[in-house]
Order: sequence, then C-alpha cells, then structure tokens
Amino acid sequence: MRLRVFTEPQQGADYTDLLAAAQRAEAAGYDAFFRSDHYLPMGGADGMPGPTDAWITLAGLARETSTIRLGTLMTAITFRLPGPTAIAVAQVDRMSGGRVEFGVGSGWYADEHTAYGIPFPDLGERFERYAEQLAVITGLWRTPEGETFTHTGKHYRLTDSPALPKPAQSPAPPVIIGGFGAKRTPRLAARHADEFNLPFASMDDSAAQFARVDAACAAAGRTPLERSVAQVVCVGRDDAEVARRAAAIGREPAELRANGLAGTVEEVTDKIGRWVDRTGISKLYLQFLDLSDLDHLDFVAAEVAPRL
Repeated sequence: MRLRVFTEPQQGADYTDLLAAAQRAEAAGYDAFFRSDHYLPMGGADGMPGPTDAWITLAGLARETSTIRLGTLMTAITFRLPGPTAIAVAQVDRMSGGRVEFGVGSGWYADEHTAYGIPFPDLGERFERYAEQLAVITGLWRTPEGETFTHTGKHYRLTDSPALPKPAQSPAPPVIIGGFGAKRTPRLAARHADEFNLPFASMDDSAAQFARVDAACAAAGRTPLERSVAQVVCVGRDDAEVARRAAAIGREPAELRANGLAGTVEEVTDKIGRWVDRTGISKLYLQFLDLSDLDHLDFVAAEVAPRL
C-alpha cells in the first residue's frame, strides 16, 4: 500500500504552504504529493490568498523536491488545450527527473469557469473533448523522436506536430483517470489509463466501478489497471485529538468516521485493511485539508503507514 498526500489548495493555500507540505511529505516517506486543479474554493472557505495554478505549482515543486512523485487529481481539460498541456506536463516531468503522474478529468465545477471566463460546454461535449485530449496528449508523448504527429478530430486538429518535448519517463508519464460513469469512463480508461482512481466513495460503489473498469480492460485486451481511492483523513492519538483536527476543517468526527478515514490509529488502519480486502486498492490518496497542521502528516507516516 502506497500512501500519497492529496491537497486542496483552492481552499486557502499559496505556493509557500504547498512547498512546506510537499517537503514535509517527502521527508516523512510518502510515495507522492498531489494537488487538485481548481480556481474557486468550496464549502464556504474564503480561499485566501487566492488560487494557484496546478502545473505552475508542480513545476516549482519539481525543482524543490528530489524523490517524491508529483501529480494532479485531476487536471481539468476545460482549462487547457491539449498541445500546450502535453508540452507543460512533459516539461515538468523533465524538471523533476521523471516523477510526474498525469491525473486528468473532464472538469465539473461550473462556477469557477464563469468566474474566470472559461468556456464550460455541456457534459456530452466535455466528455468528447476529454477523450480527444487524451488521444492527443498521449499521442504526442508516444510519437518517436524525429517523427511528426497529426490528429484530425471533432474538436482539435494538429498537423505535422514535432511532438516535442518528450517526457523524461518513457514512453509517457502514468495517466490516471477516475469517475463513476458506467460505460464511457471505463472504456476510456481501458484505452489510455495506467491507474483508475475513485474519490470519496463507499467501498461497495468503488468495488462495483473497479469491476466495470476491469471488464473494459479485458475487452480491450489489457491487464487490469492499478486501483486507487482518495479519502479525507483525520487521525489522532485519542478522541480529543481527532475532534480537534475535525473541528479545524469544519467537520464532525462521526461524519468523518463514516465517510472518510478518521479516528485513532487503530480505527484508521483497520478501515484501510477493509478497503484493501473489499476493493484491491494499492494506492491511497489521503486528503489533508489543514495544511497548517504538518504534524498530522508526520503522525500518519509514523503511526499508520508501518501498520499497513
């Protein structure tokens, strides 16, 4: 089981906060440091001092960390064009020495699009663009050096692209896809993904979706994808510490125990074990919502990780 740190900086964190968390996570032995890709806060947070761009952040972290893997859950295709995205992600991969993972989704939060003047097509068109962007981005990365890449699609056209730069990882950084679409999403993952991730879902719903993805992979002649989930985390030495950490993120301990990974070390490790038994996950993205509490990262790494 690989434990990964997952942050939500749109809730109120700048680059300095993210750098401190990433370096602390690296020192504590986490497998990866991931961030969301959003431009507006949610749930009543003020979001101060304002949003940070996901790939600019990861470019900085690539040069200020050395071993921890870096990525997004999930890069929104509505924010970017596929050609420049392929260039940016490849560049960050090279800057990091080959530590990038590309989580990518169709985008869903309408308000952040209207707030910053970003077009937000209906779901059908977004999914079309999502599938086409994946084909373009992975196609650019996988085109052999010295050859060109051409794509003529409904939404994007590329003619004789030199398909440069190449990522450090060959043939491409790992691609992470997620979501609960019953048909199109599993098929898309079977074509392009290395890992399938499900955020903030129940064990039963996750197991059912992983089975759909496995079936799509079998139909495409692929071995099953790596499985992962994202869960909010709130761990303490005792109930009082759990309650303090829950209050700091505006949540109730009982609700977090029901819907996330919350409680004492024994409670959380037991629940992680049940997740593994029920779903077969091999990676766990721990959503740390209070980036001022870096001792929480240390505590989970020191007390939970060794018991897995």
